[in-house]
Amino acid sequence: MKEIRSYVLRQGRTTPSQQRALEFLLPKYGLPFTPRLIEAKTIFGRTAPLVLEIGSGMGETTAAIAQANPGTDYIAIEVHGPGVGSLLKRIEALGLQNLRVIRHDAVEVLEQMVADAALAGLHLFFPDPWPKKRHHKRRLVQPRFAALAARKLAPGGYIHAATDWPEYAEQIDAVFSANSHFEKKAPGTRPLTKFEKRGLGLGHAVRDLLFLRRQE
Repeated sequence: MKEIRSYVLRQGRTTPSQQRALEFLLPKYGLPFTPRLIEAKTIFGRTAPLVLEIGSGMGETTAAIAQANPGTDYIAIEVHGPGVGSLLKRIEALGLQNLRVIRHDAVEVLEQMVADAALAGLHLFFPDPWPKKRHHKRRLVQPRFAALAARKLAPGGYIHAATDWPEYAEQIDAVFSANSHFEKKAPGTRPLTKFEKRGLGLGHAVRDLLFLRRQE
């Protein structure tokens, strides 16, 4: 059966500087998709907590979090070229040694490149809400994804999700609350994305949800 993707590859315009970043910086800061487990110590040259971000967008929040937490290593997953190029430029400009990028499908990365119990955290900020009811099956957060996240997070690890679609927030809440491996907690603060600031200015409500992987 063909896998249902939670995204579509939109034909957004890639600027010349983003294209240069894809050509010259992706080999430096990018990790190729391979069906083999990654070794974070080899990638970053140290042993540190590892956080995976799914859908880093244009990368401003991703880079800000990595810069503010130099003791944690981050891997951002994004499929859209302009966003990847933009994030690569930020990594280079800020000299971030604790952030790398994978341009590939996030579920396949989790399944094939991340060892079980290897992650200290998962970030899922503003996933595609697929608002039409017939498209809800494309939403990333489903029971199968929660089970996968539970496998990849170490005990005590967390998943932090955010969305400005109230109905999707309810779905995320319900899916992780129904999984016995997770415990709901009050979310902390995080940097706002440019997209999010624009939405807040228009009166959109944003909901953050935080779940901890239970100690077992």
